[in-house]
Order: sequence, then structure tokens, then C-alpha cells
Amino acid sequence: MMETGAHNRSDLKFRLDPAAKALIAVATPGPTSQSIDEAWLRDELVAQGYGALRYLPRAAIPLLANYNSGTAVEIKIAECIDASLNIDVSPDGLEAYLDINAAEGGAPMTREAVMAALAEHGIGAGTLPEEIDAAIAAGAVKRHVVARGQPPEHGRDGRLESLLPEVRNRTPHEDETGHTDYRDLGEIPVVHPGAALMLRHPPTQGTPGLSLLGVPIEAKPGKEVNFATNLPGTEIAPDNPDLLRAAANGQPVIIHGGMMVEPVFRVNAVNTASGNIDFDGSVVIKGDISSGMTVRVSGDIEVSGVVETATLEAGGSIVVKGGVLGGLGRKTTEEHHIRCAGCFNAAYAQQARIEAGDSIFIDDMVMNCELTAINHIQVGNKRRGHIIGGHVQATLSITAKVFGSPNRVHTHCEVGVNPLMHKQMIEKSKTRDGQETQLLEISKLLNFSRKNPGKLRPEMIDKAQATAAALSASIAALREEEKTLAKKIELAQQSRVNVQQALHDGVEIHMGKQCYRVTGEHGPCSVGLGAAGLEVLPLEVAK
Repeated sequence: MMETGAHNRSDLKFRLDPAAKALIAVATPGPTSQSIDEAWLRDELVAQGYGALRYLPRAAIPLLANYNSGTAVEIKIAECIDASLNIDVSPDGLEAYLDINAAEGGAPMTREAVMAALAEHGIGAGTLPEEIDAAIAAGAVKRHVVARGQPPEHGRDGRLESLLPEVRNRTPHEDETGHTDYRDLGEIPVVHPGAALMLRHPPTQGTPGLSLLGVPIEAKPGKEVNFATNLPGTEIAPDNPDLLRAAANGQPVIIHGGMMVEPVFRVNAVNTASGNIDFDGSVVIKGDISSGMTVRVSGDIEVSGVVETATLEAGGSIVVKGGVLGGLGRKTTEEHHIRCAGCFNAAYAQQARIEAGDSIFIDDMVMNCELTAINHIQVGNKRRGHIIGGHVQATLSITAKVFGSPNRVHTHCEVGVNPLMHKQMIEKSKTRDGQETQLLEISKLLNFSRKNPGKLRPEMIDKAQATAAALSASIAALREEEKTLAKKIELAQQSRVNVQQALHDGVEIHMGKQCYRVTGEHGPCSVGLGAAGLEVLPLEVAK
């Protein structure tokens, strides 16, 4: 509030009226008075200490007109406006917001006024004194938080915890960045009956919250998670329903809904003496796989020696601690390949056709091979890391120390979306739609049984409930797999060929319909989509 008093001028005075909270202009112009304009008037108000008051432009018009015509007049030219406030509460009742309109020559805002306004809204607990003081000090604020309720702590979802330090994982996994590290899958681990495999942690209920108005806010309980009904080679511990343990000797493998123990078959070598192998489980081969032989397993294949021109198919991963010698380019009527749903690891590969549902890792050399991986191909860990000749294809990245050779050997590299991924997405969507239709029909049956007790046999109801639970778990798994595929397709647009040492003339890099033919020699770099299409980029861009 401005001090009461009058500032004298021979023909124009200002008088502050505290009761009316108004500034009165008293004009008594004489014959010798010079004319004034609004700019002069406003400067005069500031000069006399009334600049903070709310100026009334409409009042200036008659004041100036009368003064300049020599007519005496008294007019309210400005007002003293007190600071005002408004309190708003968020829809969930957890936050209160303060608006302050700054004072204009009137009384400033006070903490007492803010607290009284909060109390009028029924808010007592949860006020933030420091925030209130900060808002008052600022003079004017909009939606400044000055009180907070107690939000609910929602429950944590149940989870399944592996109790084994090393275990194969065959569940779909997401790759958020497209980055990969060299993987050494090592030896196949084996467990024995009674070994603890996995622990189920139940969900938590959470803690309710409390709004600023004292209304309880319900917490969402965590989602239940259970072991799948069919986990071969395992059992629930009789003294602990949350503990999954081994019921047979074999390799533990994480799958959706828990872990299974699959049989492990061990053989010294695969040749004409042993015969071909077709096994439901994993196979460990201490020696070599001879030319012309076939090994098909539902699990993993581990080979300590060399794989000659042979066929290997695995539902899991394949590790060849020696190398792979294929038959590409040779005059032969037999076609051999290596195919796995997981990762493939080998020391080297020559003239081999290798397909991996995850990634391919070769430590030393890849020469004149056909490699296809859904995720990554990486050549070179502790050894040379050369890709020379052949056709190499991966969705997300191909990484090697050296691509091609100084002799300009034609080497074809392809990155980007694999058509198989779109096909998989469509197939999974169709499968999920079918299962959701089945679940809907079973739900109708269960609803009927609830509304009509005794109409259905108990064994039929039990079977329907078990089927519904299995379908629900399968649908959830399919949704996660679709989500993972969608992320991979998105990542594929940023796929790269990463060159750690040298890129030679004669290498071709393809992404969809685009092609980059390497001319000249390049050092460390990456090739990917740039402003002008496929082009050489700094290696750092790919990281």
C-alpha cells in the first residue's frame, strides 16, 4: 500500500485515498498551464511513487481533456489492488495448485492467506511450507504445487527367479539398442534330481494412499505369476509350492513360465560308427562330426571338435569349439546346412551355410559362407575377425574387424528387416486371435457354470479352468513375442555394418533395395542409412 499524502504541483496534484484504495488526480489548470499528454502523465505517476498502482487508461482521457482545456477536475486515475489467489486440486486429489496474482500497489500475499484458502478446500495435512514461501516470494505464480497427498504404492508383480548361476534361456528377449557383445556359450550345464531351479515370488498387495481431502486411494495389487503346467523334467517341491526343482538329470533351460530339464546325450563322435543322431534333448559331442552325418535335437548341440560337411539342426543353440567346414562351391549332390533357433558359436567357418534364430558369433575367419541371423552377426573376438567372400545377412548388425580382402574378393553383406520377421508377426497374430476366440468360448462355459450350479460335471469345469489358464498364459506370451518382434523391426531401420579395422574394395552392402558398393579402401567405419541413403559413417554413429 502506498503512503497517504499529496505530491504538489501548482496545477496538478495526486491524492491517495486509503479507504477507497484509489489515487485521485486533482487538476486546477490556469491560463499559463502547458498542455500535457498521456506519456507525460504516466511518467509523472512513476516519478511521484505511484508506478506500482493499477493505472486506469480510460480515466486519463477526460483528465487530459479537461486539463488541456483549462477546466478543473478530480478523477480517479489509478487503483491499489491487493494480491489475490486461487487454489485448485488435481482430479486424483493428490496435489493442490496455487495461483497468485501479484499486488498492484495493494497488500502483498501472505502465508496466512494461503493456508486459510487451503483450509477452505478441506486441505490441512500435506502442505508444503517451503513451496508456499517460494510462491509468495515470486509475487505471481501459476499452478504452483503447495500441497501433496500420499500416493498409493502399487503392488509389485510376481516373478520367477532362477536359482542357477548359468542356465540357457530360450524365452524371446528384447534388444532395446541393437548392441551386441560376443557370447561364449560355454559348456552345457547339467543338474540332478532335487536341485533347486527356480523360486516363485508372489505379488505384493501394495500400500493404499491418502488424498489431500482425506479420501483413501486404493493400491493396485501386483499381477500373479505361476509356473507353467508343463515343465518337463521338473517338479514342485512338496514342502514349498513356490520352489521348482529338478526331477531328472539333464540341462536346465529357462522357458516361458519357468524352467525345464531336458535330457543330455553324450557321444564321443558322430560318424558312420555312431550313426546319425535324432534326439529330444541336448547333445554333447566330444570329438568331430564327420562328413555326411546328421544331428537333429530339440535342445542344444555342443561340439568340442570340428564339423565337416554335415547337417546340424537344434531347437536351442549350437557351439562348435573347433570350426565348420561346409560344402558350398564343391561338386556334390548333397546339400548340408547348420540351423539353430538360438545362437551359433564357432571358432571359424569355411564354405558353410549357417542359419541362426538369434545371432551368429565366429571368433576367427568366415570364408565363402552363407550366414543368416535374425539379430546380429559378429566375427572376431580374440582372433582375426575376417569376413571374406560369400553372403552374410543379419537384421540388426554385422560386425567384423575386416570385410573383404586386398584381392577384391566379392563379399555380399545385407542388413535390415528380414522378411521372415514380418511373416512371424502375422503368424503370431493369427495364432493369438485363434486362442483368444477359444478363451472367449471357454469363458462363456465357465460363466454358465457359475450362474447354473450343478448343470456341468465338476471334471468338465476343472478341465475348462485348466484350459483357460493355459490359454491365458499362451496369449500373454504371444503378446510379448509380438512386442519384441515389433521392436526388432523398428531397430532394423537403424541397422549397421560395423567395420573395426578395414573395409576393402569388392564388398557390397545391401539394405532393402539400396546398395552401397565399396570402392577404395576404408579404415574403421560403419555403413548405414544416412542423409543420402546408404553411406559410410563414422564408427561412433553405430554405437
